[in-house]
Amino acid sequence: MITRRGFLKLTAAATGGICLYSKFGLPALAYAAIPGGTLDPTTIAKYQMPLFIPPAMPRSGEIKTQNGLDADYYEIAVRQFQQQILPAGMPTTTVWGYGSILQPSSFHYPTNSIEAMWGKPVRIKWINDLKDPVTGHYLPHLLAVDPTLHWANPPGGDMGRDMRPSFKDTPAAYTGPVPLVTHLHGGHTSQESDGYPEAWFLPAASNIPEGYATQGSRYDSFKTQFQTQQGVTWEAGTVVFQYPNDQRACTLWFHDHTLGMTRLNLYAGPVGFYLVRDGSGDVEDGVLPGPAPQWGDNPKDKNYHEIPILIQDRAFNSDGSLFYPDNRIFFDQFSGPYIPDSDISPIWNPEFFANTIVVNGHTWPYLEVEPRRYRLRIVNGCNSRFLILKLDDPTLPLWQIGSDGALLPAPVQLTKLLLAPAERADIIIDFTELSPGAEVILQNIGPDAPFGGGTPGVDFVSADPDTTGQVMQFRVVPLTGVDNSSPPNQLKLPKLRDLGPASKTRQISLNEAESNLLLGVGPRQAQLGTVDAGAGTPLLWMDPITENPALDATEVWEIHNFTEDAHPIHVHEVQFQIVNRQPFGGEPRPPEHNETGLKDTVIAYPGEITRIKAKFDLAGLYVWHCHIVEHEDNEMMRPYFIGPMTP
Repeated sequence: MITRRGFLKLTAAATGGICLYSKFGLPALAYAAIPGGTLDPTTIAKYQMPLFIPPAMPRSGEIKTQNGLDADYYEIAVRQFQQQILPAGMPTTTVWGYGSILQPSSFHYPTNSIEAMWGKPVRIKWINDLKDPVTGHYLPHLLAVDPTLHWANPPGGDMGRDMRPSFKDTPAAYTGPVPLVTHLHGGHTSQESDGYPEAWFLPAASNIPEGYATQGSRYDSFKTQFQTQQGVTWEAGTVVFQYPNDQRACTLWFHDHTLGMTRLNLYAGPVGFYLVRDGSGDVEDGVLPGPAPQWGDNPKDKNYHEIPILIQDRAFNSDGSLFYPDNRIFFDQFSGPYIPDSDISPIWNPEFFANTIVVNGHTWPYLEVEPRRYRLRIVNGCNSRFLILKLDDPTLPLWQIGSDGALLPAPVQLTKLLLAPAERADIIIDFTELSPGAEVILQNIGPDAPFGGGTPGVDFVSADPDTTGQVMQFRVVPLTGVDNSSPPNQLKLPKLRDLGPASKTRQISLNEAESNLLLGVGPRQAQLGTVDAGAGTPLLWMDPITENPALDATEVWEIHNFTEDAHPIHVHEVQFQIVNRQPFGGEPRPPEHNETGLKDTVIAYPGEITRIKAKFDLAGLYVWHCHIVEHEDNEMMRPYFIGPMTP
């Protein structure tokens, strides 16, 4: 049986790709261009556009909740539009993005940030507006949708939605109306507002084909629950979610979570920051760099010292359109037979590594900074790519003060920062000692391929230094005012409350499935599961729930990684603590210093057990999954239930 890393080695020669050293001893090949669209990334001029700094999302108003609390209210849609992602003078790109329906100028990729205050709920009416504004007809997907996965499947009707369809012949890509459902990643949220993958909904378009399901199989039950609890009903083409904001100050983000389509919907552009502020979990002593941009600020005002940074890899065609593979051949040269004549899907790719870096919606932007301290709230929004970030000026450290779900117990000084897809890092960079005219490059020394751990240049080949090895540029300009922020090593950050002893320890597994019918083909899918006698028992999305914590229980989950790659594992509803990691047959080691805060996404390395501890304090139905979204979309996601399950 050939392994995925073996396939990457073989595929490199055929596609002009790369192969990497791994901890399993595969040799490295010489670097070649990363395959992608028809636009050569080396022809894209770098550092031509200023960094887009997302302002605050304009509110639609303030409302009273059922229990009498004041809540911020938003009406936010997803629409299709053109954006100048490539430098000026090059073609624009058709993308999707969120925005306030009250402010058409707010539609952007990425969108404006939602500013949430601790203890004050936020209610959002999410609108699927992927339809032609003139005709009202639905807009098809920008990318090729593989209908052979276990996916939303609107053509299946109410009886066939949220399933893996069967076919007599290999189907073409789905071109119907696009289902969406937004998930607040890292949010402490009740089940009906979590963005469950089977609670999707189509736009309220005028030409939905007869017999199509217009919402997912969980939509109606969550709609009823929300109406009962909040007295608000959901209209066609919408949902209304409410977020209590009862968690620590942190950097969250929101994105689509539709069953079997997350990789495509995320790649198309709808994503945004959700920043929780204040409360007992914010900085205890000292001053953080600020301010952050607010809605209505003059866009020419560059004097922001707290800046959200979304890093993603993308590929483009020469007409400016997004490139994403529309066939399995792209991954491993396998040209069929596909489903139904084998068990290999015709379009889905096990991973995708694009050849261009996009930051806040612009390729390789620059940011003007003064000789002072800046707070960067970084999200790895890539589909599959692990980032290892460093500055090309060795005198400048990265001071990490926060991770996914909270500030760290103490600032951590780093020379490089590892971020898996969906992980966040709250970083301070001190440019005080640099003179105007200085330029600093934020680099990426992670691989252009699956990540298995180890050291850049030793265990794997780093990203192409001419393309994906560069992220953005900082340009130092003269100081215009006094920096009142505290040196990062003098900040006093809040301590974490101990979760106490665990009432249960669960053993769960990460697994990779090869074809059951064909030899010499790459992975068929990735799966989660349980552990039996030291081996993984892979399970499918449709299999019965195996993780059922009691309400208010504290549990340790032992994640056994039986695959060859690292996986970012995300658990909905909770913020957990990393207990330790332990190689199979080896000794446990503690989490890294910058992993000692609250997390909702953890890197599980191959050949290791990763232990996390969480308190499950909201009853209901949630999911846990790999946040390599290609894996998530093809069976590497499982439902779990908190509290008693009714038949």
